[in-house]
Amino acid sequence: MPKPLQDLCEDTCNGTSNIDLLKDQLISEQTVTGLAEVFKALGDPTRLKIIHTLLNRELCVHDIVQVLDMGQSAISHQLRYLRNLRIVKRRKVGKTVYYSLDDEHIEQIFLQMLQHMKHN
Repeated sequence: MPKPLQDLCEDTCNGTSNIDLLKDQLISEQTVTGLAEVFKALGDPTRLKIIHTLLNRELCVHDIVQVLDMGQSAISHQLRYLRNLRIVKRRKVGKTVYYSLDDEHIEQIFLQMLQHMKHN
């Protein structure tokens, strides 16, 4: 499919930047793959609901199940996925497992995107 006219360089365009410098500044494949995994995780509505639920407080699995009105195995599966990506962390007290956001970066990303969605 051809590009729209406004996205094409003119025939006389020789570029505007030092391409070698831009290539040197590219993030590594490992970093970009990790970022893509995090954004993939944030692309799921259930996981976003879990993150929103954990924004202000640590909660046990039972509380998250009740808030989201979903089955425990489905929530546990999503929490494990989020934990593997270091989006949430867990703390065990006896047989009870409590979850919270892993760090403030996750909170900031979520809140920034929420603000972006509400922006008119």
